[in-house]
Amino acid sequence: MEARLDYFTTPTAGRIAKHIMAAGKAVKESPLSATVRELVALRVSQINACAVCVDMHTKEAAAAGESAVRLNLVATWREATVFTDAERAALELAEEGTRIADAAGGVDDEVWERAAKHYAEEELVALVALVSFMNTVNRMNVITRQPAGSYEVGQFQH
Repeated sequence: MEARLDYFTTPTAGRIAKHIMAAGKAVKESPLSATVRELVALRVSQINACAVCVDMHTKEAAAAGESAVRLNLVATWREATVFTDAERAALELAEEGTRIADAAGGVDDEVWERAAKHYAEEELVALVALVSFMNTVNRMNVITRQPAGSYEVGQFQH
């Protein structure tokens, strides 16, 4: 598969990517744990069928010590027993935040309350920003058919 656009050679894409990546960096520097960030990024990417992001976040999480069992069960986290209540709340918020069009009311109050029970306000801000960020990046990659499989851990860290 060949990408429809090369984000690294187009000046406009470079300017846009600079700002998008700055938002991602702010989330990474937030108090939200790296584990939750990778699990949420992976789940949002699975829902959106963004292969390049699934590739990246699976590899980054594994390199950070995440187990293959947990990574393989992210897609079925509701039935899996390997996630904490806090992780489950984050994954649930990520799913509802990603599937806004599927739920006319957006994110349900009970879903928000479960997340707020486990995360401080700064973490909630980061979690909401992460879900939004991942949905943006996923859509850019899916629309332009960015190929997956060649990502190397740390590839986009500066």
